[in-house]
Amino acid sequence: MRPPPALALAALCLLALPAAAAAAYFGLTGREVLTPFPGLGTAPAPAQGGAHLKQCDLLKLSRRQKQLCRREPGLAETLQDAAHLSLLECQFQFRHERWNCSLEGRTGLLKRGFKETAFLYAVSSAALTHTLARACSAGRMERCTCDDSPGLESRQAWQWGVCGDNLKYSTKFLNNFLGPKRGSKDLRARVDAHNTHVGIKAVKGGLRTTCKCHGVSGSCAVRTCWKQLSPFRETGQVLKLRHDSAVKVSSATNEALGRLELWAPARAGSSTKGPAPRPGDLVYMEDSPSFCRPSKYSPGTAGRVCSREASCSSLCCGRGYDTQSRLVAFSCHCQVQWCCYVECQQCVREELVYTCKH
Repeated sequence: MRPPPALALAALCLLALPAAAAAAYFGLTGREVLTPFPGLGTAPAPAQGGAHLKQCDLLKLSRRQKQLCRREPGLAETLQDAAHLSLLECQFQFRHERWNCSLEGRTGLLKRGFKETAFLYAVSSAALTHTLARACSAGRMERCTCDDSPGLESRQAWQWGVCGDNLKYSTKFLNNFLGPKRGSKDLRARVDAHNTHVGIKAVKGGLRTTCKCHGVSGSCAVRTCWKQLSPFRETGQVLKLRHDSAVKVSSATNEALGRLELWAPARAGSSTKGPAPRPGDLVYMEDSPSFCRPSKYSPGTAGRVCSREASCSSLCCGRGYDTQSRLVAFSCHCQVQWCCYVECQQCVREELVYTCKH
């Protein structure tokens, strides 16, 4: 039985990496220093011919998705970029939480209906939408280019260096890539599809119009405008806030439409169903575990670095924390030398590190 489209999306964006990349990423625990996501505009040109087809075959896609990948040179690299982007953003947003978006336990988590599962679906769809739109404007996809804003021709856009992010193509392609809507009578499928669209809406909400003036001496005699997506960090922050206020749902059948609809559970002692979640709400079906101890969903919090003032109490789950002293080298007494460099001394300071007890 084929998985529903939303499940295929989460598997794609979070687990569908080539064998070598997967081996590297499964070494992550969320404790590593986060590095910036490389700019899409500086990436190499898409692989051509046999190399492109081989990359598509290495990805964990359905047969239909592999066919689409093989027809779209540049798509395989874009899918891998989306996987990296969603992983880094998830780990950043949950870096102070008990569940820190570790890859350990990810498969078990995707089979449940927790709030954390809802975030994974949303950040996966958001990363894929964002990365596809950026790949189009960066010239990494053969079948799309700059966004088709009224009055903005691609040739002129490339000349001025203001090629707009093509969110229209990205959204259309993503809907086709995930396939037709399925499972309308299945609660889990409805929940996953809802959270997937929350991620896409979050990216759309960050689309802005940017303009550039041209003219003599900086005058604005001619103005060129284009569509630009906000940094993905802003999208991640929006989704984290949606996670924190996620709505627990059950289901009810709409007899008029003949389909399942999401509703908040009825209050105790009341037979009336609760309100329906809003389109922008993340939704979940079951309460999350504590994530304090190792389980099939996470490695637990033992050994995690915490802040004594801000997070140790919650992160360490009442087990307490160990204190260690370490020496850290840093640049100090820096001076500008003629011409033209900065000369610094190396200083050392003592730093206390707090880690959760086992």
